Amino acid sequence: MSLPMIGFTALPHVGGILGGFIRRREVYTWYASLKKPSWCPPNGAFPVVWTSLYTGMGYGSYLIWKELGGFTEDAVVPMGLYGLQLALNWASVPLFFGAHSQKWGLIEIVLLDGAIGATMLSWYPINRTASLLLAPYLAWMCYTTAIRYCIWRDNPDKKE
Repeated sequence: MSLPMIGFTALPHVGGILGGFIRRREVYTWYASLKKPSWCPPNGAFPVVWTSLYTGMGYGSYLIWKELGGFTEDAVVPMGLYGLQLALNWASVPLFFGAHSQKWGLIEIVLLDGAIGATMLSWYPINRTASLLLAPYLAWMCYTTAIRYCIWRDNPDKKE
């Protein structure tokens, strides 16, 4: 194992761990008070799912970085899109759980879905495995987007 591989694989977990502090505070209070669809997963599923998703996306980013020879000119778009989706991912928990904004949480997650799709498309010609490592992540985020839509629809923001 190389240090870059470990670093790239671990990086997404940083935001997940930091976001976990916010989410943990709100999951049994504010989030518990929201009307959610019956098909919403139990709270215990989230740490397990996110550990595997963050590991897959991190390792995928390492494969792209390695294939393109590091942070080269060819890496600007694929790694830039990866950075964009990672920033949107990390912003999701503070926006939804921290700010209690269903509307902005929904808007943000739709943008995140698009950024994940764009990242996958940019990665596919470079390394198919790396691109496909993002497929479970995109599927989970589409599922989460549907949940966020139902939460937005059934629980209007109090400030609106």
